[in-house]
Amino acid sequence: MSKSITSLNQQKDSLFILIKSLSKSEKRQFNLYVSRLGGNVDAKFFSLFKFLDKMKAYNEKEIIKSNIVTKQQLSNLKAHLYKQILISLRLNPSHQNIRLQIREQLDFATILYQKGLYKQSLKLLEKAKGLAIDNEEKNVAYEIVELEKVIETQYITRSISSRADFLSVQAKNLSQLNVTTSKLSNLSLQLYSHLLQNGYVKNNEELLFITNYFNEKLPKYDFSDFGFREKLWLYKSHLWFSLLTQNFLQSYKYASKWVDLFKNHKELISLHPVFYLKGKNYLLEASFLVKNNQKFKEELSYFENEIENKSIPFNSNTEILIFLYFYTNKLHLHFLEATFSEGEYLVDIINTKIETYQSRLDNHHIVILYYKIACLYFGMNKNKECIFYLSKIINTKDLKVAEDLQCFARILNLIAHYECGLDYDLERQFVDTYKFLLKMENLQEVQKEFITSIRDLSDVYPHEIKNEFQKIHARLSKYENHQYEKRAFLYLDILSWLESKVKNKPIAMIIKEKANKSIKRN
Repeated sequence: MSKSITSLNQQKDSLFILIKSLSKSEKRQFNLYVSRLGGNVDAKFFSLFKFLDKMKAYNEKEIIKSNIVTKQQLSNLKAHLYKQILISLRLNPSHQNIRLQIREQLDFATILYQKGLYKQSLKLLEKAKGLAIDNEEKNVAYEIVELEKVIETQYITRSISSRADFLSVQAKNLSQLNVTTSKLSNLSLQLYSHLLQNGYVKNNEELLFITNYFNEKLPKYDFSDFGFREKLWLYKSHLWFSLLTQNFLQSYKYASKWVDLFKNHKELISLHPVFYLKGKNYLLEASFLVKNNQKFKEELSYFENEIENKSIPFNSNTEILIFLYFYTNKLHLHFLEATFSEGEYLVDIINTKIETYQSRLDNHHIVILYYKIACLYFGMNKNKECIFYLSKIINTKDLKVAEDLQCFARILNLIAHYECGLDYDLERQFVDTYKFLLKMENLQEVQKEFITSIRDLSDVYPHEIKNEFQKIHARLSKYENHQYEKRAFLYLDILSWLESKVKNKPIAMIIKEKANKSIKRN
C-alpha cells in the first residue's frame, strides 16, 4: 500500500487534522486569541496545541508521556482545544464571509429582542434579511422572517395589519422555495450517491429504475420563480442524471448552465467557491467525454488564469479542490492530444501535492489520480511505471466506491504485464483479475470478451498474433457506441491499444491520428 494512503489512515484524529490544516496566519491568530483571554498562555489546552502542532503524526502515547495532560483528562482537553480553535477561526478576517455576517446580525437581533428592545431588533433583522435575500441565503432569510413575526406580535404599531400581511406572504414564498430547493438537493445527493456506489447504468433495468426515480422525485416548479440557488440545484440534479445514463451531451449542457449561472452572478463565487469549482470541473469533464477539444482547452486555460490571478477564494477547502481539478484536467489534456511524454512532468508535482495534502485527501481521490498517472505511463509505453501505480490501486483494500476503477486497473495491469513480456507473472495476474471480475455484479460484455481474449493469446503462435489482435478488435469495436458498454472505453482505450498492435505503431500515434480525424470532422 502506498505511503500516502497508509499515512492517511494513521492520522484520522479530528483535532490533529484541524491543527495541521491551519495556515501560519491562522496559528498567529490563535496565539493572539489565547493571549487576549488572560492567564491562558500557559493553560493546558494551549500547551497541547503547541505539542500537537510540532508532531508529524498523531501519537496518543507521546502526548501522555509529555505530562501535559493525564489519559483521563485528554478527551475533555482535546474537545476544549477544538472549540477554542473554531472560535479563533470564526474571528479570523479571512473567514468573515457574508453568511457569517448574516448569522451575526441575527444573533445580535435576538439579543436585542430578549432585552425588550423590539424596534432596534427589527431594524437589524430588516437589514440582515435584505442581505440574506440578495445573497441567496433563503433558509436564514426564512428564519429572520419568522423572528420578525414573533416580535411584531409584541411590538404594536399602527401598521401592524399591512405588516402582518407582508410578512405572512414573504414567509410563505420563502418556505415554498426552501421546500423546492430541499427536494432538488435531496434528489441531487441521491443521484450522486448512486453514481459513486454503482457507476453508470449497465442495462435497461437500471436505466428504467433511474429514469423513474428521477421523474418521481423531481418536484413540480415554475422556473420563472427560481433564483440562483434553485437553478443551481436543478442543474446539478440534471447533471447527475445525465452522467448516470451516459448522456454526455446532456452532461455538457447542464455543466455549461451551472458555470454560466456563476458567470452571471460573479458576486456569488466568493460565497460558494466550492460549487463554482465543482461546476468548472464537471464542464471540463463533460468536454473531455464528448471530445470537444476546443472547449476543453478554452475552459482549462480560463481556469488556469483564474488560479494565477487568485480570482477564486483560496482557503483550506478550495486549495484541495483546485489541486484535484486542475491537475486531473491537465492530465486529461495530454490524453486528448496523445502528448503523453509531454505530461510526465506532472507526475512529480502530483505526488508532492498528495504528500502535502495527505491528511485531507480521501483514498478515492488518491487512487483516481494514480490510475490517471498509470494511463499516462501506458501511453508512453513505460509499462513498468504503469504497473507500479496500478499496484497502489489494486493493493488498496478499503475503498468503498470505484469498483469500476478497481476493475479496469486490473485489466490495464494485465495488459501492461503482457507488454512487458512478464510471462512468468502473467498467469497469476490473469487468475487474480478473473477472480475479481467474477465477484462483480453485472459484468460488462466488453470485460468478458477482453479477459477471454487476452487469456487465449498465450496459446497463439507468434506469426499469428497480429491476426488474433485484429479478431479481438473486431469483436470489441461493436461495443464502442453501445448504450451501456461504451463506458468501458472511458476508463481504458482498449481499441487504440489493439490497433497499435495490429499496425505496429505506438498507442500515442494511434490516439493522435483519431483525434486529428475527429477535429477535421467537426
